[in-house]
Amino acid sequence: MIDLHYWTTPNGHKITIFLEESGLAYRIVPVDIGKGEQFAPEFLAIAPNNRIPAIVDHAPADGGAPLGLFESGAILQYLAEKTGKFLPADLRGRFETMQWLFWQMAGLGPMAGQNHHFSHYAPERIAYATERYVRETNRLYGVLNKRLADREFVAGDYSIADMACYPWIVPYERQGQNLADFPHLARWFAAIAARPAVVRAYARAAEINQQSTVTEESRKILFGQSAASVR
Repeated sequence: MIDLHYWTTPNGHKITIFLEESGLAYRIVPVDIGKGEQFAPEFLAIAPNNRIPAIVDHAPADGGAPLGLFESGAILQYLAEKTGKFLPADLRGRFETMQWLFWQMAGLGPMAGQNHHFSHYAPERIAYATERYVRETNRLYGVLNKRLADREFVAGDYSIADMACYPWIVPYERQGQNLADFPHLARWFAAIAARPAVVRAYARAAEINQQSTVTEESRKILFGQSAASVR
């Protein structure tokens, strides 16, 4: 059994997609980040960066004590290796997949996240910052569109690279992007969205969180953190 400490963000969706695709037994432990539940001591014991998602595997392959992990990319890699699914075993296929997983972790996710912040959540609109991140998101969409011009999935067969990227494309309208400008990406996006496991994953999200608005209180919790929050 996998305990998934989760909230309904793109990084959270990555893991529910994998779990639904793989058929691993799992239990969702909601962590309402708008209420500050990510600062609970029991969550910080698993995820010291106070960010979701995190997992606890109660049956790790080494037969030892339950294993806790944070960081969505590390979790995807761990689950892929645990199940032998969605990550090629051969050297070239494995690192083709891993480089696109890292691309999402280091580029698409952080840049789209800043796009969301300055476009929708910042208390004052800063034109330069908004344009900077909307344009960088646009560039990254272009990179992914070019990559998908001659292949069905991001890295060979359907893999954790696709699972990592897809949830960050879902809010494309909020990111100021038009999928019609990226036909190969749009084709891939529609194919991933239609997968039964992906449909199930997003249905789980709707069950967990039916309130997506950000209040002034939750804004302070989400965007007012410093080193003092860690202490």
